[in-house]
Amino acid sequence: MHPQLQNLLKCVELEEKEQATRYSLDQAHTLRQLKAEGLALHPLIVTRKNFGYADYPEISFKLAFPPETNLFRDGAAIECFIAGEEPVKGTLISLDGKAGEFRLFAPDFPDWIEDDGVGIKLAPDTRTTTIMKKVLNELEQNKPLFRLFEQLHAAPLPGQEAKPAVAENISFHNKKLNASQQEAVQAICSDEPFLVVHGPPGTGKTTTLAEAIYQLVSRGEKILVSAPSNTAVDHLAKSLLKYAVNLLRVGNNSKADAAIFAHTPEGKLGNSKSQKEIKQLKIRAEEFRRMALKYKRSFGKAEREQRNLLFKEVRSIRAEIKKLQEYNEQKLIEEASVIAGTPIGLYDAGVDQLRFNTLFLDEAGQCIEPLAWCIFPMAGKIVLAGDHWQLPPTVLSREAAAGGFNNSILEVAVHHTRQVYLLNIQYRMREAIAGFSSRYFYNQLLKTATHLGNTGTHLCFIDTAGSGYQEKQGPDGISLQNEGELRILLQLLEKEGWDPEHTAFISPYSGQVAAAREILPATIRISTIDSFQGQEKENILLSLVRSNDEGEIGFLKDYRRMNVAITRAKEQLVIIGDSATIGADKFYRAFLSYVEEQGQYRTVWEFEM
Repeated sequence: MHPQLQNLLKCVELEEKEQATRYSLDQAHTLRQLKAEGLALHPLIVTRKNFGYADYPEISFKLAFPPETNLFRDGAAIECFIAGEEPVKGTLISLDGKAGEFRLFAPDFPDWIEDDGVGIKLAPDTRTTTIMKKVLNELEQNKPLFRLFEQLHAAPLPGQEAKPAVAENISFHNKKLNASQQEAVQAICSDEPFLVVHGPPGTGKTTTLAEAIYQLVSRGEKILVSAPSNTAVDHLAKSLLKYAVNLLRVGNNSKADAAIFAHTPEGKLGNSKSQKEIKQLKIRAEEFRRMALKYKRSFGKAEREQRNLLFKEVRSIRAEIKKLQEYNEQKLIEEASVIAGTPIGLYDAGVDQLRFNTLFLDEAGQCIEPLAWCIFPMAGKIVLAGDHWQLPPTVLSREAAAGGFNNSILEVAVHHTRQVYLLNIQYRMREAIAGFSSRYFYNQLLKTATHLGNTGTHLCFIDTAGSGYQEKQGPDGISLQNEGELRILLQLLEKEGWDPEHTAFISPYSGQVAAAREILPATIRISTIDSFQGQEKENILLSLVRSNDEGEIGFLKDYRRMNVAITRAKEQLVIIGDSATIGADKFYRAFLSYVEEQGQYRTVWEFEM
């Protein structure tokens, strides 16, 4: 077996093992620890219960505060728990701010679901790891695909411009595309079998992909659209709806909004004969459930057996519903021009049995490599899109990360293909805000749309050096806080009179986020950088937290996280930090010089201390 394939398999197993260890709730891992590490949400307030997809129980809930973790992604494997009871496995459907929804793989809701102290925690995703291991073990048998694998794991190509792909003239549906977006669309419409669309923040990546997909569909191609999260899949799907393509959104983990729901199998079938049949089956299942629930928790052996028989009948009906749904889904898959879903959602929908002309993998910078190989065999041509200078995929196992498991498929690909098309005009930020990222990450190739030139000061650094505002450990004993930085930002907010609705506070440290909720106005969005990736606000307050005599900056060292942080603001970006602590690092030294050149450099002594 190819050494790199062996390495990926080993990494999958290491990550699987780490998940099993880290997610366990036992004497070694208390609930407090799991919550502090962002691995558990507790307590939940149940707001709604219903039977959803394939008649599985679904629970809507709310939390006192929005969680500051990017680990609870839609589609994540979870367990619902309460002290003293057997946990129930399920999947997270959605989590947005303080509200969310999850599905349980059980015949009915647990008796304790509305009791005080209910929570959910992450669970090992054995379904995904099983598929990834199977795909990696079979990869060498697929000769054309294995050649691509070898190409992506050969020595990196020396840096040089992409060779222009040959494509005939295109009549663009979207007349507003800029030259770099048009070039990317033309490359996608060429015969090139593998290429990358590199879309830095605010460059219209989704708009470009939607136009390219429309062009290919117009030629009669069958297209597969994927992304590592349901949110990203839906974002691209919504853009495609403007083109009126025959779209089918598969996978049952996302909470589809009305626009997307109409393009899911359930939405498309509507009042069809089979949907009526499914409805009747759900009514029957409900009757058996009601009969079973007559037998409460304290009952004898005969009653327990009767209850088990009734629930066995519920499971049997559910299997019938699933079979019917899969049959209908296959017909819709054959008819659709574009099928959209996460890699595992596509795999589970049986899409791997079909052959597509082109696969689009969006947000590929967030996709671990084995997950990409699960869907690469499904199409003749592959288009990766994303930005490898933003946050990489989340990997729990340090050993797996050391083996390169947190290198996304995009990061692997950009160094091994000449076909990389950079979208080079950003439409989000003022020029001064975008300038440092362009200089440091994008070789000064990222330009700002002309209407976003500077009309004043849009970038400010507040220096706390010498003020005594030092970092300290938060109450959880894990994450860091810096209350002095928060008090200065509160004064700034009051002085500037920014609209809280258009303002967000972000920090790399969850401890600082927790402290900010106690000090800053409740109406401003307060979030970790990781949770804020993909979002934007008019005004951003960024607290760096680190202030110590040793010059320790911890994971401020991940410059990609900082690239995300400094590219969220549209109008005003204010960063507060200790220049004496961060200034020894070359990245932050360069950033401080940039602020002096293009922005406003202030000190805490200007504020009431």
